[in-house]
Amino acid sequence: MGTRHMEMKKSFKFCIRSLLTPCSKQEFCQAFPNFTTAEQERLHRMFIQVITSLHGNVEDEFQSVCLETQVGTALDTVEQLVEEQALDRLFSDKTNVMDVAHDLSTMKKDQIQYLTKMLETAEEQNQCLRDQVELLKKERLDVSGMANAVERLRSGSVMYGMYDSNSLHNP
Repeated sequence: MGTRHMEMKKSFKFCIRSLLTPCSKQEFCQAFPNFTTAEQERLHRMFIQVITSLHGNVEDEFQSVCLETQVGTALDTVEQLVEEQALDRLFSDKTNVMDVAHDLSTMKKDQIQYLTKMLETAEEQNQCLRDQVELLKKERLDVSGMANAVERLRSGSVMYGMYDSNSLHNP
């Protein structure tokens, strides 16, 4: 028999005793002032017998109802579940499955948004790097083109200088 079952029985007996506790002999006799002392004593003994019998019958009936409805078994099961839940550290987190599911869903959505934002940032950085590479390629082409132009200009001016110096010597 579990603690809860014993506590229930003890509480019931305490309540019944307080309800069925007979009054004192003096109070009883005062309730019947028109009777003789001998009659009052017999009535009081009979009252005590009735109360004692009633008390026993109520306790027996209570026990019978508890057995029929398996109150003791149910209380023992409840007590076992309470003990198991007290040992389960995660019980408070599992009390409402819908709350847990909602919290988990929210966490996953937040994580997806974070990863999506990181991916977008990485794509933007990649595009900037591609643009810089293209710019460097164009600058390299421009520089090589300028080098060719400078080289042509040099060779042209050297040839011009030769031409001019030849024309001055040959009138």
